[in-house]
Amino acid sequence: MRILAAMMKHETNSFSPVKTDLARFEAWGLHLNEAVLDAYRGTNMPIAAYIELAERRGAELVTPVAAEAMPSGLVEREAYETLVEWILAPIEAGDIDAVFLDLHGAMTAEHLPDGEGHLLQRIREIAPDMPIAVTLDMHTNLTAAMVANCDVMIGYKSYPHTDMYDVGRQIAEVLWDKIEGRADPVMAWGPAPVLAQTLCMGSDDEPMKSLQEATRREEKATPILAATVFGGFPMVDVEHAGASVVTVADGDSAAAEACRDRLLSQVWSVHEDLVYEHRPVMAALKEAKERNVAPIVLLDHADNVGSGGTSDVMTVIKSVIDSGLQGVAVATVFDPEAAAQMHAGGEGAEITVDLGGKLAMPSLGLEGQPLRLTGKVLKVTDGRWIVRGPMYTGVEVNTGPTAVFETGGVKIVVTSVHHEPWDAGILSENGIDPLACRYILLKSRIHYRAGFAPLAKATYTLDGQGVTTSDNSILTYKNIRRPIYPLDPAESVEQA
Repeated sequence: MRILAAMMKHETNSFSPVKTDLARFEAWGLHLNEAVLDAYRGTNMPIAAYIELAERRGAELVTPVAAEAMPSGLVEREAYETLVEWILAPIEAGDIDAVFLDLHGAMTAEHLPDGEGHLLQRIREIAPDMPIAVTLDMHTNLTAAMVANCDVMIGYKSYPHTDMYDVGRQIAEVLWDKIEGRADPVMAWGPAPVLAQTLCMGSDDEPMKSLQEATRREEKATPILAATVFGGFPMVDVEHAGASVVTVADGDSAAAEACRDRLLSQVWSVHEDLVYEHRPVMAALKEAKERNVAPIVLLDHADNVGSGGTSDVMTVIKSVIDSGLQGVAVATVFDPEAAAQMHAGGEGAEITVDLGGKLAMPSLGLEGQPLRLTGKVLKVTDGRWIVRGPMYTGVEVNTGPTAVFETGGVKIVVTSVHHEPWDAGILSENGIDPLACRYILLKSRIHYRAGFAPLAKATYTLDGQGVTTSDNSILTYKNIRRPIYPLDPAESVEQA
């Protein structure tokens, strides 16, 4: 058999000013043909599971592309169509027997609100009977087109996403069972009228912990083959944004529908717990300063590049400096100009730099506000290192020319390529011992837990500025389905 395995992943934030062109994919991970196998075989990614199972069966692998970009603004039309054409070309040639796709589920292009659904429709138009398996992120905004145009699908159950390989393998086995005549998978799905916030979706926290435990219980019951609760991705203004459920059963549509309904009911029962409550930054910093433990993790979650943030908003960093905290490591500030200035000065150079604040955020009515700082360049690197932690294990990171800048009691990792700091390597590979820090300030939301939660003695969320805000009131939604909680009162949602 000839098996196509491909990856096309982007979490689109329609409020983000960060451009998503093909170079954006190249900066994080764009591999073609044999290079896909070299990059992802043996990693903790869904496509690695696809590769392993196909090779175990002696199938011939076709890997046209594996592409992923850090979350950012709408995917440019040319970039989207290029990626899609790379995937479609071997199918159009007529010599593919099954397709295994590693997708995100919240990709929106300039010309298409549902990037994944459109890709799957295109495949079905070419090969109506093609067996297709899809692995999706927990933050998928699920659509009817996605479900109707594949045979089986599943989403991650963990956030941070440490189970990517496991769920990829699970759903790949289901499709192989269909191909080899051992199963007849059928699916049921439905949306939940909740615009949940990603800060409330950590799988070690309630309510997502119980929701994901419920999916695992469902999967232990015959004939359920896979069950997924998607929290959705709220920072994109499309009709289908929000939570949802999809289930896969072996030949029993009624069982799939009943399982779906149970999970949807459970999602609605905790809708209030899926919305974050804010508090002043200085109040959180005061409390953190009084704690006699270390290291303490501080989260600048409104500027999280892992959800489309610019990663150069200096509001929270300024508050930390003004509060007098010492022994602070910051990861990361995206500022290629400042990184170049630090590389030019070299290690040990004393410089004054206007750090961050290079990108305006028109969707929030905010201009960029650099922070002028004087300090020392502690270290410069090429920004390349291998992830050793439990998320993206074995994948190479490239933050571009990178520097560590020290000002007062604060060490700031400055990068030339966007990166969410989910692995402690972002500090240790740049000469900072995380365990020697009093505070670790991360532009992250939940993924930081993969590498930093085992180290942290306490964690505080700091409600700053940025396009990954958890405050729905400052975002303008024009296209999202209504009514939906919390944009609309729960009573009106229930009545609808």
